[in-house]
Amino acid sequence: MSEEIKWYVVHTYSGYENKVKANIEKIVKNRNMQDQIHEVVVPLQDIMEEKNGKRKIVQKKVFPGYVLIKMHMNDDTWYVVRNTRGVTGFVGPGSKPVPLSEEEVRAMGIDMTSMKIDLEAGDSVKVVRGPFKDSIGIVKEVQESKQTVVVRLSMFGRETPVELDFDQIQKI
Repeated sequence: MSEEIKWYVVHTYSGYENKVKANIEKIVKNRNMQDQIHEVVVPLQDIMEEKNGKRKIVQKKVFPGYVLIKMHMNDDTWYVVRNTRGVTGFVGPGSKPVPLSEEEVRAMGIDMTSMKIDLEAGDSVKVVRGPFKDSIGIVKEVQESKQTVVVRLSMFGRETPVELDFDQIQKI
């Protein structure tokens, strides 16, 4: 099996995506496998919902029933992931997991390169793309591992924390 780090798709029971993510992350920590299983992602997207005349942003799963894992594929990692409660298997023919191509990963909005950003809490930023484009806010938190920042934006007359990718913002 390959020793290269690639993204793989794991099929889960419906509604178990977050439990699977938490279980795999716990196993990785307990077995000290951080160098083999790098990242576990349940892709989410922000959707504006209106209930009782009030608008709010909710996060919905982009691929219900699936979890993405960035890992070295070897017998140990395959076994750990495959035998995690809630996992039904890897996506691929038979029992052979097929890694996502770079194009597929990019199309899903997962950036393969790790970005560094010169920001810290309290900095002013402008949103340059996405649903909050042209909004100005204050950085509340920088999350290097997730490549995101939490920015306080003024929406509907009050401060609202919004998680944005590094490439969605620009320092003012």
